[in-house]
Amino acid sequence: MTNLNEAKLHYPWGDTLPEPGRAQEVAPGVFWLRLPLPFALDHINVWLLRDHMLINGQRQKGWTLVDCGIHKPQLKALWAEIFEHVLQGLPILRVMVTHMHPDHVGLAHWLCEHWSSEAHDCSLWMSFTDYSHAMLGTHGGTGFGGDEAARFFRAHGMVGDDQLAGMRERRDYYRGLVPSLPDHFHRLRDGQTVRIGDDDWQCIVGYGHAPEHIALSQPERKLLISGDMVLPRISTNISVYNSEPEGNPLHDFLTSLSRYEDLDPATLVLPSHGKPFGAAPQQPEAHGLHERIRQLREHHQDRLAEVLEACKTQAGSGMDMIPVIFKRPLDLHQTTFAIGEAIAHLHALWFEGKLVRFKDEHGVWRFRAA
Repeated sequence: MTNLNEAKLHYPWGDTLPEPGRAQEVAPGVFWLRLPLPFALDHINVWLLRDHMLINGQRQKGWTLVDCGIHKPQLKALWAEIFEHVLQGLPILRVMVTHMHPDHVGLAHWLCEHWSSEAHDCSLWMSFTDYSHAMLGTHGGTGFGGDEAARFFRAHGMVGDDQLAGMRERRDYYRGLVPSLPDHFHRLRDGQTVRIGDDDWQCIVGYGHAPEHIALSQPERKLLISGDMVLPRISTNISVYNSEPEGNPLHDFLTSLSRYEDLDPATLVLPSHGKPFGAAPQQPEAHGLHERIRQLREHHQDRLAEVLEACKTQAGSGMDMIPVIFKRPLDLHQTTFAIGEAIAHLHALWFEGKLVRFKDEHGVWRFRAA
């Protein structure tokens, strides 16, 4: 089925994708790799940037890697192929991670360990908040599954025994994909400038999808490594989790989008999922970053309107709102994210005073129009 919003964007490389274990240059010194994922979202894009550092007084050429895929044997094997065919005999000097989700940080420990030596520590660079959450996840926390997550979703209408049992069984979901992290890291902060090769990249913080997501902008070259904050085909997941049960992440996400509106309309967006887009030669404003931001805002406003209308008819729970927001069948993995996103839309309306919240006789949170 044609995605009408996606069709409005400009894709400089059309349908051309990097071959497995190979890279495609998208700007001088910036290479696109595509790694498989065992989910409905079947891939992640990662980025290799030419870099150089002074090591023991000598200029060492190499690479900065942005994001890295999940910790699975098949991905390690693919990375071994990349080492041989893509790196041109040069080392990965550091691993930058946009945020703490498994597909972005899962192999960071293995890669940093592989490329570290007595002469140089290949270190992890990410935000403090996401490093802390990822470290918590490797020890069994995070809200992706387990007893606490099951209780939380039960309180929002997930009452099916099979679904709740499935949620409890996911207690090791995160650390199954991110078994460990480096025990030290370099902190990335909002507004920080990071020198990569001969370019200065600016850190842009984003909220709502992850605790402290970092995107990287190179304004002179009109490049944006957007992570999951700006994706071309889908809207990134915005969820409420049991670790912050009264959070308002949708408000945080929509507010964060304004941080990208000052970037040049001709910016080439390098997203974590989907294809690079933007920088249409004649109409960059109409086909690129600013158009996609408009689409994302409109998408969530439409979903909010649907949720509000549903709650005017009958008080609803998070589980009740899933078919309102998502028009297709979902497996357990997808349902976990869908109920979190449904709660996020309910909370956004609740915080705005458009909905009121109460617990029914079964202990389920329900929302009705104010």
